[in-house]
Amino acid sequence: MRPEDILPHRPPFLLVDELWDIVPGTSAKGRWRLSGEEPFFGGHFPGSPTLPGVLMVESLAQTAAAAVLADERFTGSLPLFGGIDRARFRRQVRPGDTLDLEVTIDHLSGRGGKGQGRASVDGQLACEASLLFVVTRC
Repeated sequence: MRPEDILPHRPPFLLVDELWDIVPGTSAKGRWRLSGEEPFFGGHFPGSPTLPGVLMVESLAQTAAAAVLADERFTGSLPLFGGIDRARFRRQVRPGDTLDLEVTIDHLSGRGGKGQGRASVDGQLACEASLLFVVTRC
């Protein structure tokens, strides 16, 4: 599924290229292919480009937002970050890597929820975090 079909994000801040295996309100999987042409690589870091950890967490949050927005109860809503807990970064992600994203929603109510996300490259864990979010109406 095209992320643009479900997420309100748009380039340059759409950090998911593909979504699949969406279980509304429960889970989703996605993928972000890093070409190396992304503007942040030029300054993070010159000569040794590395994906900023905060953008890995955001790509997980966007994948989680897809799971929430796929639930018909949240049509027309906007999930926003409420917090990030226990974020851990396990490996560098570089230009040319593909970040595989997987999230599960542990708790979801009309006001918000909590989920877990994992990002990996070639089966190696790159990032994991607990995501807290609030749901607002657009």
